[in-house]
Amino acid sequence: MPTIISGKEVADKIKLEIAEEVSKLKDETGRTPHLAAILVGNDGASKTYVNAKVKACEVVGFRSTLVALEKDVSEVHLLNEIDKLNNDDDLDGYIVQLPLPKHINEQKITEAINPSKDVDGFHPTSLGKMILGLPTFLPATPLGVTEMLKHHNIPTEGKHCVVIGRSHIVGSPMSILMSQNTYPGNCTVTITHSRTQNLKEITLQADILIVALGKPEFVTAEMVKEGATVIDVGIHRIEDSSKKSGFRLVGDVKFDEVAPKCSYISPVPGGVGPMTIVSLLKNTLLAAKNKN
Repeated sequence: MPTIISGKEVADKIKLEIAEEVSKLKDETGRTPHLAAILVGNDGASKTYVNAKVKACEVVGFRSTLVALEKDVSEVHLLNEIDKLNNDDDLDGYIVQLPLPKHINEQKITEAINPSKDVDGFHPTSLGKMILGLPTFLPATPLGVTEMLKHHNIPTEGKHCVVIGRSHIVGSPMSILMSQNTYPGNCTVTITHSRTQNLKEITLQADILIVALGKPEFVTAEMVKEGATVIDVGIHRIEDSSKKSGFRLVGDVKFDEVAPKCSYISPVPGGVGPMTIVSLLKNTLLAAKNKN
């Protein structure tokens, strides 16, 4: 049977390390790291996610602020809120929770964020520095995945890593980090997407398969080679009347079918999700240290 990569376990360990650093920072500078989140509208998944971030801040001793805006807020109003946060010296970092309503240009909003407070790592400045291997805020989910690999000492050098999905948030940055001359890294990376031909042939060559496609249970056992490491970034709510909540959570990988073939696999829930949040905390701590 495979080793289950529990993101929750790794995240809890990192939270303890962050909490220690926070108390040290308070003693030395009298300052407490401060993270803010802008939430537009009342999308259920986004709300849950932002609440989890607020809770995580409490655990490590950060201050947190939530800026909640109506879903019909104008782009100009949102840009004004961003401007306020950019100029708030008391604030170390902030995120704008995605996705945004259709009438707001996501790219314009991302570019308005002050790169020194961009703890989500989505600003072109952050991404450019990442590509060059310069110190910067790494996108939270790819950073979380690398921490999971590191925690389990999963060998990556010379391995074939296949990434399914090419989003700016996960797929593309993930492929760059896995190919860099560092650990985890030094992989030969293939990036695949909706236009890829012969996807199954490619995924069967993967020593490390990172799935960030956004399609429930898309990857099946016949697409995975024996002994592979599989990281599932997807999360979906599927209606399930047998559950008290009325739904169950699944990833982009058909877990029960794929797991027996793997040497390591991350579950959903409890895999990448907690790591994304803890990476955001790591970036905020870094922002607070940069300030001092």
